[in-house]
Amino acid sequence: MTTFTQLQENTNIRELIHATFDVDLPLSGGWGYTKASPMVIEALPEGMTLVQLEHMLTSIRAHLEMNITQEKTDRFAGINANETAREQSKDTKELVDKVIYKITAIQETLYNTFIKEYKEGYGKEEFDLAAHFKKREESTLTRNSTHYFQVSKLT
Repeated sequence: MTTFTQLQENTNIRELIHATFDVDLPLSGGWGYTKASPMVIEALPEGMTLVQLEHMLTSIRAHLEMNITQEKTDRFAGINANETAREQSKDTKELVDKVIYKITAIQETLYNTFIKEYKEGYGKEEFDLAAHFKKREESTLTRNSTHYFQVSKLT
């Protein structure tokens, strides 16, 4: 079974995300692995809902864990996150969202092979689209990932 190392908590996540993805998000805190070290959402970017921002941050964390910090041979691609459960709790004065996501991905080299096969075969009579997508599904890694977001500053 493939396992992924948690990202280091001693980094400035806002700076790291900006340097890596060229997006400045109003964040502080940790990577959200535990309720004690949540991602702290300081504000919502204009035109974005809280659920959208939490999904974006989950995707960023997954890409860092599963691709960017991995050796080339261990990288995953086609990374997708889908929310499966959500609950909100209030401890003292802090409001925290606990969100569970199903994350899917395919080993990067294999993913690139599937993309090439699809581009070259799509629309051709001999290309079995159903078989292609069945192979992709069988090659997909699925993992559950829990994220904690402190959202107290938004209320």
